[in-house]
Amino acid sequence: MYSQMFNLLCTKADTSPGGKLKNHVRCLLDEFANIGEIPNFDKLIATIRSREISATIILQTKSQLKAIYKDNSETIEGNCDTMVFLGGKEKTTLKDISEALGKETIDLFNENITRGQSESFGMNYQKLGKDLKSPDELAVMDGDKCIVMVRGVRPFLSDKYNTSKHPEFERTGMYSDNNK
Repeated sequence: MYSQMFNLLCTKADTSPGGKLKNHVRCLLDEFANIGEIPNFDKLIATIRSREISATIILQTKSQLKAIYKDNSETIEGNCDTMVFLGGKEKTTLKDISEALGKETIDLFNENITRGQSESFGMNYQKLGKDLKSPDELAVMDGDKCIVMVRGVRPFLSDKYNTSKHPEFERTGMYSDNNK
């Protein structure tokens, strides 16, 4: 079904003026690991943007993507402009997020005083790098926070959006079973 949908959208875009769709189509692929493998998705995700088509992949862990798409998982991830980390405990994901956040510079001062027959004093100054968030810090991150990484922007810590504050929340199934 997804292959057919993407093929039809790409064909429509290719035969449209300017080689793109008149209206942008965004595909929200929730539970992406559970929908099965979309053939040639690594090539598809790299080419659909120019046609006004986008795919939002939603996963619990990065290892789910690797399990299905194996070596192509990095290509797929590399073609995603935005990543939002909501929290988790899977080691590979934590390690990759920690590395992507980078390091901060810390100053380290050491003083040595030796007392004896002749007293000596020494001072050492070093600049060191420390992970902004280590994998163990990410594993216990506050549940109301998320880390947002957007291409071209430094990663940042943000509050998760409280959907119950949305002006249209009363129309959702979360508000009332009558809306389902």
